Amino acid sequence: MNVGIGLPIGDPTTLLTWARHADAGPFSTLGLLDRLVYDNPEPLVALSVLAGATSRIRVQTEVLLAPLRDTALLAKQTATLDRMTGGRLVLGLGIGGRDDDHRATGTDPRTRGRRLDEQMAVMRRLWSGEPYGEGAGPIGPAPSRPGGPEVLFGGFKPAALERVARWGDGFLAAAPPSWAGGLFDTVRGFWQEHGRDGEPRLVAQVNVALGPQVVIDDARAAMHAYYTFTGMADRMVAAMLTTPAEIREAITAFTDLGADEVMLYCYGLDPAQVDRLADVL
Repeated sequence: MNVGIGLPIGDPTTLLTWARHADAGPFSTLGLLDRLVYDNPEPLVALSVLAGATSRIRVQTEVLLAPLRDTALLAKQTATLDRMTGGRLVLGLGIGGRDDDHRATGTDPRTRGRRLDEQMAVMRRLWSGEPYGEGAGPIGPAPSRPGGPEVLFGGFKPAALERVARWGDGFLAAAPPSWAGGLFDTVRGFWQEHGRDGEPRLVAQVNVALGPQVVIDDARAAMHAYYTFTGMADRMVAAMLTTPAEIREAITAFTDLGADEVMLYCYGLDPAQVDRLADVL
């Protein structure tokens, strides 16, 4: 089982320390959330800096809100990052759930899923070296991996799960094992219906905080602030894993469900959590 670290968003200046510790440890991936109307670092910019400060660990958007972005520019940015990291970019994509993010970019949240599908059609063409369209030629550079970086989709509704089979390489499940198993089965079913070879890559995400009470309190406060808009912040914070036993149990449960990787998402700023989590594995 691969285990990655989801990075906190509260202070971008701490992320280099987190990344270097994770790169030196047993972790497979660094993940970073995306929002626009929030006090968080822009993920493609931040992960570019972190990729340059590390040598082996993958960098993953989790999830990048593609409908907020210009499609051709996004294709160029991600191909550049993928090429310059030697294929270490994993592009996790989603549609976003905040109206204010869409308001700030002038995009319509009612058509965000359709827009993401249209964006994927364009980006797959561009990553393969085809022209953009009438009057506009190819947009380089070519990504490290033919056809583009690995693409994972997050989401819960059937349209999001089917999108994995139509456009993606795998699925990001921000759900506990009791719920994730059904999502995994649905994704596998769509994968077969679309005649895809092999299996989708399945990546689980759990929220964790490990350390003294001040670290746990910091993580809970940050997570609560981030998810207040959902109306379910209290319930989500209560599910945060805060002991080695809970974290090991979750990793085992996701392993039994067939997950390929578990992302341990941290909200507390203390970078010593990386070493504590390494001791859990």
